[in-house]
Amino acid sequence: MSSFIVYPAIDIRDGKCVRLQQGDYSQETIYNDSPVTVAKSWEEQGGQFIHLVDLDGAKAGHPVNDSIIGAIAKNANVPVQVGGGLRTLADVEKLLGLGVSRVIIGTAAINDHAFTEAVLARYGDKVAIGIDARGGYVATHGWLNTSEVRAEDLARELAAKGAETFIYTDISRDGMMQGPNVEGILSMAAASGKTVIASGGVTSLDDLLRLNVHSGSGIGGAIVGKALYTGNIDLTSALQALGQPSGSRGGL
Repeated sequence: MSSFIVYPAIDIRDGKCVRLQQGDYSQETIYNDSPVTVAKSWEEQGGQFIHLVDLDGAKAGHPVNDSIIGAIAKNANVPVQVGGGLRTLADVEKLLGLGVSRVIIGTAAINDHAFTEAVLARYGDKVAIGIDARGGYVATHGWLNTSEVRAEDLARELAAKGAETFIYTDISRDGMMQGPNVEGILSMAAASGKTVIASGGVTSLDDLLRLNVHSGSGIGGAIVGKALYTGNIDLTSALQALGQPSGSRGGL
């Protein structure tokens, strides 16, 4: 697999494929009634790895759309990573048992250190730590709350506990089509010494190319959501521009 991966994003709410603006549940756009269909489309366009968010799960504190997630994992021929409401080992084990390749621990990384450390110890590279930041501080519970913990400090601490992959979202950029916070992503990579996947604000092919330049400095890829749905980025063309011809396949 390429060292820089484009992750097409599917956010699931009420069983549908949606996008929120800056994580605001009241600012929702429904793009498709079938997340499974959307996932197959991204795969057919050359996607190497699919990023899923259970928005209902993030709000509820436990997986809600696991049947849809399982259907996507079963039907896709590429790996799937999932975040949203994972708070217990049983939740993690259930998703991995459904065929999910990597789980994303978000809120629990702040609120339950014992759980986070246990998941990292047991599942290692099947775990990514999702750090969503507002003004440099970690946001939790589907971005509804902002903690007093600095994002870079959390990354540094969890890297020491075994985390190998981080997903960094600058909430101020998410869904706003303003471009990613490259400096913030690079700071996270430097603080943790690990791979950081960029999330939030990727608007154009230029944004992807700008991130790809830093693949040797710890930026391992980018999650792309709204720009794919609006047509600002064509997945197949973007992958070709990044030197990843459509149809390339990958895994963990």
